[in-house]
Amino acid sequence: MSSLQRLRNRLIARLITRFPHLAKGFIDNYRPWESEGEIPWTAVSKPLRDCRLALVTTAGVHHPDQTPFDMRDSDGDPSWRELTGETLPGAYRITHDYYDHSDAEKDLNIVLPLERLRELVDEKLLGSLNRRHFGFMGHIDGRHIPTLIEKSAREVAGKLCADEVDLVLLTPA
Repeated sequence: MSSLQRLRNRLIARLITRFPHLAKGFIDNYRPWESEGEIPWTAVSKPLRDCRLALVTTAGVHHPDQTPFDMRDSDGDPSWRELTGETLPGAYRITHDYYDHSDAEKDLNIVLPLERLRELVDEKLLGSLNRRHFGFMGHIDGRHIPTLIEKSAREVAGKLCADEVDLVLLTPA
């Protein structure tokens, strides 16, 4: 994908944010990928005040020293980035051309509400936050969907299990 196409995508994202009715034609014609079978779900088995929570965002958030998500591929980037809770929100970047993230750049809590969750921990409503969280790019389509499901999601789920995380909050952008 050329720089001109990326600029076009960012411009379209900003226009749609300002004028949502412009997206109606796209939304009406979009056919999302649909999974088959039972959706995996595990009920919470203990009180929230005893739970450890991790965030998984599809907002394209990553640390400045990490490789940005690949915006040249029109099918997206199915890889993930590990986000260190202690250094956020001070050290991050957002690499995502398919939504207007100018507000999220001013306040990361819009897409990754770590500070709000820390308040819940301070109030003893939530047990704790995991030391690491995970970032994906939300626009993943076509040939990358199997990689996302069979590789990336399983890798991150394994890390969350290893950290003994009880809850995961998925934050789209």
